[in-house]
Amino acid sequence: MSIATALFTLFASLSSSYRRRLMTGIALGLQLSLAGTAFAQAAPQATPPWREVLPQAQTVGSGTMRWLGLRIYDATLWAPQRPLDDNQPFALQLDYKVGISRDRLANTSIDEIQRMSPAPIPGPTLARWKSELSRAFVDVADGDELVGVYLPRRGMRLYDRNKLLAEIADPELARAFFNIWLGQPSRDDSLRRRLLGETP
Repeated sequence: MSIATALFTLFASLSSSYRRRLMTGIALGLQLSLAGTAFAQAAPQATPPWREVLPQAQTVGSGTMRWLGLRIYDATLWAPQRPLDDNQPFALQLDYKVGISRDRLANTSIDEIQRMSPAPIPGPTLARWKSELSRAFVDVADGDELVGVYLPRRGMRLYDRNKLLAEIADPELARAFFNIWLGQPSRDDSLRRRLLGETP
């Protein structure tokens, strides 16, 4: 006897009133399930917290950072206008595809800031900047997101998907930090040009 036949036989053996109650319960459960699915699909996505600073932000450009063929993160540059005006606030969103510790994020940032600086940066300044970045960063895993918001003449803010992680009131550090992606000589000039919307 097949499973379908056995179920039909069991259902037929029930009293008519019990069968009605059973069918009513199944129908109600199905309606609630469908309603829940529809609500989940219709519910608006939460507004990212960094958009409180840049409510009119639009995508300027985007690209992917790779190292030895490995996809490290997807990057998106957001600003109220195109082309980018770096005298106005903007945001750089990084969607990570690998896990990286906060210490490595801070160390790599400082190394790149030093490499790109046209003049040597004093040791005490580098130490202070590294301390600020270490305090602001968190360990990231595949699927995590960090968003840095540049605030001209004020500094920068760092967010994850849900909250503000840190605010750094150091305009010079903020310029040097975002210069890693948007300045020259960039580690990945193709990514720089994609972020700025210069290439598709």
